[in-house]
Amino acid sequence: MTLFFQYAMTIARYGVVLLSAAIIIRSIRSMLSERYEPETWAYIKRGGTLIPVTHWENIIGRSPFSDIRIDHRSMSRVHAVLTRSDNGVWRIYDIFSRGGVWVNDSKVGINGTSLRSRDVLSFGGSTVLFYDISTEQKKELEERRTKVGARVSPAVTLLELTLFEICLLIEQIIYADDEYTALIAVAFAGLIALQWMCYYLMCFMGRSGFEVETLAFYLSSLGLSVAASSVPEDMLQQLIFTIVGVAMFLFGGLWLRKLKRTYAMRIPVGILALLLLAVNVIFSDAVLGAKNWLSIGGFSFQPSEFVKVLYVYVGASTLDRLYRRQNLYSFIFFSACCVVALALIGDFGTALIFFASFLVISFMRSGSIATVMLAVTGAGLAGVLAISVKPHIASRFAIWGHVWEDIYDKGYQQTRAMSAAASGGLFGKGAGNGWLHTIFAANTDMVFAEVCEELGLMIGLCMVLAVLTLAFFAVRSARSGRSAFYSIAACAAMSMMLVQMGLNVFGSLDILPFTGVTFPFVSRGGSSLLSCWMMMGYIKAADTRRGSSFAVRDIRRIDDLYGDDDDDYYDDDEDNGEEKH
Repeated sequence: MTLFFQYAMTIARYGVVLLSAAIIIRSIRSMLSERYEPETWAYIKRGGTLIPVTHWENIIGRSPFSDIRIDHRSMSRVHAVLTRSDNGVWRIYDIFSRGGVWVNDSKVGINGTSLRSRDVLSFGGSTVLFYDISTEQKKELEERRTKVGARVSPAVTLLELTLFEICLLIEQIIYADDEYTALIAVAFAGLIALQWMCYYLMCFMGRSGFEVETLAFYLSSLGLSVAASSVPEDMLQQLIFTIVGVAMFLFGGLWLRKLKRTYAMRIPVGILALLLLAVNVIFSDAVLGAKNWLSIGGFSFQPSEFVKVLYVYVGASTLDRLYRRQNLYSFIFFSACCVVALALIGDFGTALIFFASFLVISFMRSGSIATVMLAVTGAGLAGVLAISVKPHIASRFAIWGHVWEDIYDKGYQQTRAMSAAASGGLFGKGAGNGWLHTIFAANTDMVFAEVCEELGLMIGLCMVLAVLTLAFFAVRSARSGRSAFYSIAACAAMSMMLVQMGLNVFGSLDILPFTGVTFPFVSRGGSSLLSCWMMMGYIKAADTRRGSSFAVRDIRRIDDLYGDDDDDYYDDDEDNGEEKH
């Protein structure tokens, strides 16, 4: 039996590394290396050239960064905005251009003008024709695009993930106490069943893209291993949080299908976010100087984790017109309220995460470097003020870079984290065979070091690469997003996760000040896990590859979705020469 366990342990140790590499490489191949194929919703005809309209919100202008570029001296750099609603109605807005915007010789007012196919659009001295396309044309164009999963099968990648989790389970069972063996096995079996159920649900919905979910489940399985090493008695609780997180991910994706409904809820969502922070400020309990935990009925959670999701929702949906600066100012005010609340509770790390997301949202909406620089300057002043008035924040900055000078007090956690991470080597000591989990907050704030100790540096780098892959995918998807809401929400959500990951990894290794934030999906804790799964809904909604996302409606079923509203176009009747609507 001893020889058998040795062989099993060796296979599992090297198996987790090889399978991790295979999962990441296959996900990158599918998500980042396939050819970019945008959706087409209408056409702009200028002379003999047809310019495809590939978004629901399009900037028209002379700038090379415009979605629809018309290079004419009468055009302003940013001249007009062309938008499409959920039910297929197109409108055009003037963005205070020099020559104005005209539709069939009628000037466009501040509230815009609706369009029909073959309307004549005039921008100063430049004239174009607008062509909407029929339901049949939409379906035909969609069929020409490459279906997701044709080159890299998601089922094979998910099978590799299952084998990876089995290897983790083998390691945990070998080193776990006998009383927790069955509990750990049940939790891993439940996670494997959950991910396959989610996959078959996507197949039932006609979706073949499963890379986002696969990477999220990969990170969640590492989080389950961390829980098995540090708090095996809470394994079922961690599994339940994962199940609830996946359910909220599915609900959020379906909710985001209708932008009109999404926009209508932005004010209630914003109020809910501010109320959560207000309750946090007034009633929360202080832990190591930060009042970021709220206890209700014996259950503790971090309201700021859920506010992250609400903040992205409000930021992407409040700025619902590309040209209205007052919406940017209202978002700045909302952001200031959130940051002030975080400053009052002393959660400096989360404030940095919110600020990074604010920069992404404000710049993607305004395109103004001046606005971003002003925000950075204000944040710098606020940071200096926070350090001066919050002693625990100042102490973390004071010890930064000097943790080895005080290994028994302020540098206690980080010195142990670096020692444990180094002792794990490339392939680790084995899941459940480390000692760092005995240190306070090792499975949350220093989880990167715990993973490196038990599973090795290779797995630590793989889980960082998984988050980076999601980030690059969000940026790539932003170019093809149907609506600016989807693109901005995805980039803002991933900016939060990137900063969160960076602060966790570099903070535990003393490269950056130790801020005490979690690693997405991997750190133990229900609040963080739920918020990460919910933000995956934004990433999924931005994915417009054919058959990839359940969070956007299928063009091939567009007649069932929009009914008669989508046939709002003109066509020639060859028999009598009349035009029909």
